[in-house]
Formats: sequence, structure tokens, C-alpha cells
Amino acid sequence: LLAVGGVQAATPKNTFVMAKDIADIITMDPAEVFELTTGEIIANIYDRVMMFEPEDLQNLVGGVTESFDISNGGKTITFKMRPGLKFHSGNPVRAEDVAWSLQRVVKLNKTPAFIVTQFGWTPDNVDSLVKATDNDHLQITITEEFSPGLVLNAMSAGVASVVDKKLVMSHEND
Repeated sequence: LLAVGGVQAATPKNTFVMAKDIADIITMDPAEVFELTTGEIIANIYDRVMMFEPEDLQNLVGGVTESFDISNGGKTITFKMRPGLKFHSGNPVRAEDVAWSLQRVVKLNKTPAFIVTQFGWTPDNVDSLVKATDNDHLQITITEEFSPGLVLNAMSAGVASVVDKKLVMSHEND
């Protein structure tokens, strides 16, 4: 009987090897993610309502939205959807998906929900305060005294990632 130890291969000199401890992964659901590893991963998987321009991280721009209008003394923000976006499933990204994604965060009330519930959104009122007004427009209303700039910045957080309602609901269980 021959005992063999581990086999090791030499790393090519032109290869950079990087390792990461991923023991903090609990879920990949953006409504629940609040760990470093999964935060990095969902940033690469999901689009958000808003995002920071990769070449200029001081510049907040639309993610799945292309523009927004602030009204009602800063309490209401209406977003216009970026046309032609599709989820990996092939389904179109609709304002309804964005509204549903944000409503879902509030209703599930997992760790990162505070990022959006601070705006006065509760499971009882979120459907009326966060809604698609048609296929191309999302309207959010805040009930608290916050700067619209803070609200827009919060829409760039992982919790404001947009999920495919049709696909998610096809896997609904209980």
C-alpha cells in the first residue's frame, strides 16, 4: 500500500491567485443580504434603482431608471425606467418589478430593510407609497423629513436591487 500526500501544482508566474473566505454567506436574496461577501456578489448580479457611475463614484446615476423627477416638496420621486432592459431570464425589467422588489423588502423585514423603512414605509402602507404608475414609471413617496438626495442614495444600496417578479413568484413556496 502506497500512501500519497496532497498533490500541488506550481502557479504559473503570470497568474495572480486570490482567495476569499466566504463563510459569511447566508443568502443571495437582495432583500436579506447584509454581509460583505454577498453584498459584493449581488452588486455584480443585480441592477439597482440607482447606482454610482463606475468611472466617477461621486456621480449618482440611474440604474434600471434613466431619469427621475422630484415633486411634492421633495416627498415624491417619479422614476422613468430605462428602456429595453431584460433580466437574465429574458423577461423585461418593468416598473412593476421595481415596485414589487422594494415592497418585498419592507414586507419581509430582514436585516437591510431599515435602509428603506426609515422613509416611513411599512408593510401596511408600502403598496400605496411605492408603486408602478404604468410600465415605464415608478413612483415612491416618503412620509418622513428626509432630503430627496438621501432617498436617491438609498436607492443605490443592495436592498434596492431589482428582482424578476415573474421568475421569483414562479418559485414561491408558502
